[in-house]
Amino acid sequence: MDLDEAAVARLRLSITRLARRIRQQAGASRALSPSRLSALTTIDRRGPLRLGDLAARERISKPSITRIVARLERAGLAERTPDPDDRRSVRIAITPQGRRTLVTAGDRADRYLAEHVAALGDEDRARLAAALPALERLLEIRP
Repeated sequence: MDLDEAAVARLRLSITRLARRIRQQAGASRALSPSRLSALTTIDRRGPLRLGDLAARERISKPSITRIVARLERAGLAERTPDPDDRRSVRIAITPQGRRTLVTAGDRADRYLAEHVAALGDEDRARLAAALPALERLLEIRP
């Protein structure tokens, strides 16, 4: 079954609103905006990264990632470390405080979502579980 334009619009709006509510419940602060949260998560998952590599993974410009990293550094969530492969370069690494912040935000978001999913009926919870593989594949598709 294909999704028509109206269904695609409903899906987009639902995902956008749900993601916003989850971020709000995670307690994201000005120090951890959605863009900074995404970058910090990438740094945590991929290990220390050069600015250009981080910008490419986040699909944003190098000047934008430079501003994001500067804010993460000022908040004590990330730090510049020497690049072992190129002394002229640095890599951006997550700090212990940054990792604790991610864990706390993730725990809050998971609790919020779990509580709301639990409020659904059995049939709706089964549908959500069945949709997970397709949603995960959507994230793998490169534009």
